[in-house]
Amino acid sequence: MSRRGGKRKDTLRQLPPGGLRVVPLGGLGEIGRNMTVFEHAGRLLVVDCGVLFPEEHQPGVDVILPDFTWIRDRLDRIDAIVLTHGHEDHIGGVPYLLRERPDIPLVGSKLTLAFIKAKLKEHHITPKTIQVHEGERLELGPFDCEFIAVNHSIPDGLAVAIRTPAGLVLHTGDFKMDQFPLDGRLTDLGAFARLADEGVDLFLVDSTNAEVPGFTTSERDLSPAIETVFRTCPGRVIVSSFASHVHRIQQVLDTAHQHHRKVAFVGRSMVRNMGIARDLGYLTIPKGLVVDLKALEGMPANKITLICTGSQGEPMAALSRMANRDHPIRITEGDTVLLASSLIPGNENAIYRVINELTRWGANVIHKGNAKVHVSGHASAGELAYCYNIVRPSNVLPVHGEWRHLRANADLAIRTGVAPDRVIIAEDGSVIDLVDGRASLTGTVPAGLVFVDAMKVGGATEHTLTVRRNLAEEGVVTIVAIVDPDTGKLAEKPDFLAHGFEHDDSTFDTAVPVIQKVLTRATKEGIDVEQIEELVSQAVATWAHRRYRRSPLIIPVIIDA
Repeated sequence: MSRRGGKRKDTLRQLPPGGLRVVPLGGLGEIGRNMTVFEHAGRLLVVDCGVLFPEEHQPGVDVILPDFTWIRDRLDRIDAIVLTHGHEDHIGGVPYLLRERPDIPLVGSKLTLAFIKAKLKEHHITPKTIQVHEGERLELGPFDCEFIAVNHSIPDGLAVAIRTPAGLVLHTGDFKMDQFPLDGRLTDLGAFARLADEGVDLFLVDSTNAEVPGFTTSERDLSPAIETVFRTCPGRVIVSSFASHVHRIQQVLDTAHQHHRKVAFVGRSMVRNMGIARDLGYLTIPKGLVVDLKALEGMPANKITLICTGSQGEPMAALSRMANRDHPIRITEGDTVLLASSLIPGNENAIYRVINELTRWGANVIHKGNAKVHVSGHASAGELAYCYNIVRPSNVLPVHGEWRHLRANADLAIRTGVAPDRVIIAEDGSVIDLVDGRASLTGTVPAGLVFVDAMKVGGATEHTLTVRRNLAEEGVVTIVAIVDPDTGKLAEKPDFLAHGFEHDDSTFDTAVPVIQKVLTRATKEGIDVEQIEELVSQAVATWAHRRYRRSPLIIPVIIDA
């Protein structure tokens, strides 16, 4: 089993003639920002371009993008971006890539393209799109692509088979093998078997549930639990879900209709996406069921259902604002809140905070931990094993998952008979070359985290986030020192302006000699003001840590007397 880890040194050797290069720029070692670039005959094909949502230790960050550095000087060589489905972790980065070259064709299914076009409209980008269906083949430069139906937690998901002279690659996208899907659209295992007969040289496989034994529960099995919520709730039912989870919302609408409740969508993305799904025929809404939020005013609570965003504890989403009493909808006794989603790794604390606050205001909160109200959209270990046995790939590259998921998926591949040296555990930026039927790691390219902060790409850095965390946890101390430039002596005692750092009138008395010592040495050595301020910052930071075991941000301001 090949694997990468530890310190990286970006290297890249020339791709042998006729070879296929595969470079994951996101989605390996993390749940999110999925993006894979394929290179053949000097041309590039991109599969997915998603975002990763920030965790608590990344304050102020809106979303995290894949690193486009490796492809930035070759954007004119990209033949298309193939989108496997419409989830944010697969399409959310597209607007930022199209900012750099707006005419890259977007290839995807009807619903996926509808979602991305709505998103791009907000960025004032009109994309070039190519709609495809399962079973269709399309030549995109030197890449012969075949699109295959897969079942997922959003309609219209596609796997993609990519044929080049170097070999046949099958990328599953996100998928599972629900045998009783709500829309009747099964994962096309017959197509997988047909490709197996042709010979799959490299299999890129969704790893998210590789640690979970058995088979993923069918969506239909959730109906009894959802029905119980509606039957037993004495007040309003407030359902929080991903704004793209059309199947789950269809179940909620059907149940609300059975119990004679009116429904209102809450949240801009929820209203937008459900409108798109309805208009395209993916969502069936009985006449008169869905009404404007204002139409619910004055109605009995037991006749109301609200469907909103915020199932991951996002601070600005509707549900979080309800929990924080920062929304026109006020949670009261008798309300039931149904969290119809899983916990994305990294969001657990935010979600449980929302649950606690909702409970505080009297809501009965139903979630995956206490009721069967959500199933995953990803194949569990049993389904993955079936796929390996059907596809019989020569080489395997687990994708879409944290390290533990990738490793579990790799182990499954080996247990089904794939040679250990043909299973590659890679990371973002790894370069995998398929040459003469063998896939191997051959180098690395840049693949760091790119932060979007207030719509500015790359404005925030790891240093910026360190400073923000420091401000939040340790406070800030500004030192204003008036200094005689000839002697380096303090003209008077410095002013210390502290925020978030507990202090009194004598707290900083012992810091004054520390500052004077730095100033005296700097004057003797002829150090300029900017360097002096840096030295004062370092010296006072050391003093604060030794004396108070605190590490506030130190901002010195040196003024000539």
